[in-house]
Amino acid sequence: MICKASPYRTKLKDNATPTIFDLTSHLNNPQCRQRKRIKELSKAEAGQVKERKKDSVDQSKTNKNYAEGQDDSETNTTQLTSKEKEHREYLKSLFEVIVVLGKQNIPLNRHTKEVQESKCLTPSNFKALLEYRMNAGGDEALRRFEMSAVNAECCTFTQQRQMMEVCESCIREELLQEVREVRFFSLVTDDVVEISGESHLPMFLRFLDQANCLREEFVGFLPFEGEDETLMERLLTEVTKKWGLNMDYCRGQAHFSSGVHSSKMKAIATKLTEMYPTAVYTPRSTCALNASLASGVALTGVQIVMSTFKKIESFFNEASSLQLELENAISIFYQGNEEKANDLKEACRTNWTVRHDAFEVAVDVLESLLLCMDSVHDNEDLRWSDQVTNDALEISEALADFEFVASLVVLKNTLSFTRAFGKNLQGPTMDVYFAANSLTAVLHSLNEVSDNIDVYHEFWFEEAVNLAAALEIPVKVPRLYLRKHHPESGTEIQPESYFKEHLTAPVVSHVINELNDLFSENHLNALRCLTLVPAVMGQLKFNTSEENNVEMYRNDLPNADTLPTELHCWRVKWKHRGKVTLPSTVHETLQLAEVKFFPNVLAFLRVLCNLPVLSLDVDGDASRKRFQMYLENTPDKHRSKSLAFLNIHYNARHDLDVMVDSYIKMYPENESHEQVCQPVD
Repeated sequence: MICKASPYRTKLKDNATPTIFDLTSHLNNPQCRQRKRIKELSKAEAGQVKERKKDSVDQSKTNKNYAEGQDDSETNTTQLTSKEKEHREYLKSLFEVIVVLGKQNIPLNRHTKEVQESKCLTPSNFKALLEYRMNAGGDEALRRFEMSAVNAECCTFTQQRQMMEVCESCIREELLQEVREVRFFSLVTDDVVEISGESHLPMFLRFLDQANCLREEFVGFLPFEGEDETLMERLLTEVTKKWGLNMDYCRGQAHFSSGVHSSKMKAIATKLTEMYPTAVYTPRSTCALNASLASGVALTGVQIVMSTFKKIESFFNEASSLQLELENAISIFYQGNEEKANDLKEACRTNWTVRHDAFEVAVDVLESLLLCMDSVHDNEDLRWSDQVTNDALEISEALADFEFVASLVVLKNTLSFTRAFGKNLQGPTMDVYFAANSLTAVLHSLNEVSDNIDVYHEFWFEEAVNLAAALEIPVKVPRLYLRKHHPESGTEIQPESYFKEHLTAPVVSHVINELNDLFSENHLNALRCLTLVPAVMGQLKFNTSEENNVEMYRNDLPNADTLPTELHCWRVKWKHRGKVTLPSTVHETLQLAEVKFFPNVLAFLRVLCNLPVLSLDVDGDASRKRFQMYLENTPDKHRSKSLAFLNIHYNARHDLDVMVDSYIKMYPENESHEQVCQPVD
């Protein structure tokens, strides 16, 4: 700070950091205004002060010793009996076994509840591990189990479930405490999954922790049964009452859903936005925009395409030899175009079904894919198992249907307008900023298609017919539609008119509406504030203005009145930086030591990075990856909400004493008789 009225000649260094000094806030503080000047003490007065301090210290020590004595006496009066201590140690042993099984994704029971209650001779995994640990010795707490009857049922099916829920709750509480400390978060959900025959919604929380690391953590499953209002109320109850989070601090929401669940999730997103305007509705950074847009189309043909994509991905993950079979088929169809063949082979070695250009790749490789599936199903050299040949037949039948071909072609052409836009959203911060400003052009192109749907559909349908002819697939109206809508005698439904009305027009309309909902004005204004990132600011020649775009977040700033001046200083700092590499991401900017001198900029960047559309750090999506691995590696009949949580949070801290205390508090009826291990008649 330089005082202009100072008599001294002062000059700023080239690398000086401009900032704001608050010289007036103390005037509003009555304590500061009434502060007295420091009085210079004489030697006698100083001695009296020292004596008073010494007496005060002695008195505080006496009070402390007295308080400690009181605490000790209270502890002695509430001291646990030896039997209670033994019981707690026993519970800790049970919890330790459950945590180990959960983190290793080993189901506690290999059988259903009915089989367990029928006294099956084969012990459960839980009981087998307890017996092994008991036989190994060294665990005094398990003596109780050793002395129980041979036919004793150690920890009933219901009690095991209760203990798993306690484990889940305790580990989740550690995570939620981190979120509460940083206040701001975003709510993210994945596609509905089946667990124990019931539909559940996977829920994640995205937040910036105290170390400025952006994370997206799995927090549990929400039962997904009932109408929209019921689901909405259940979600808010879970987040606010059970988890103790304040939805007023929610700064974003993103939902990935498919098929019949899309309409419900869309209704929930809309209602959340109405109740909490700052919970901006955005796409997920971990999912390609085109895949998300296609999954949300509730049309039979489109859902057949998306489900077939999942089957194809799973099919080629079974064995590398299947991938070689597909590459051989590609070589056959592209003999005269080796460059194209090599590009397709390279694409097929990746998870191409979830890429931005998935539909373009699928159209190019469709003939080769069908040839590969037919070859595997024929199994002339007996190389494949029955399961593989059956899977190949199922995929082949889906590919050889005209409804699939027509839907694939329409998706390819419609989503070609959003391919580059979606790719930029998952790119560097610079690309995300420019993507936000290119949305108008994308919507303009799609609206032109909608206004001239007859012309565009004619070209797209012709492409689908030509592709079907190459595959020897008959062009026809879907059988299910004809069965439900019997045409009048003497009339025939034309495939071209049918697919225009029931496929092309609805798909184009859905994409336009979804883009408008996902990229509201609040969302776009937030993305335009990425100019606070120095590299983006430099690309724009430091000619930026963020004041109008941060209006929605004024209450999140420590001193919004000084924001214009602070932003000016922020631009000046980087404009005259010298030979310094500009930070190119929000994360890099937050790591700067000098960002603390710009409190409003710091606060806004911390809020901004919560938007689910922005890419996570390298390890920020580890929880989501473990979640996907759990679903892929765990059969439906062995899935458990609590065990899934323990497995996904494999590295999470856990305190066995806290788990025991929580269990005794939540289920006192089990402790009143101390019957965690009880004999079975």
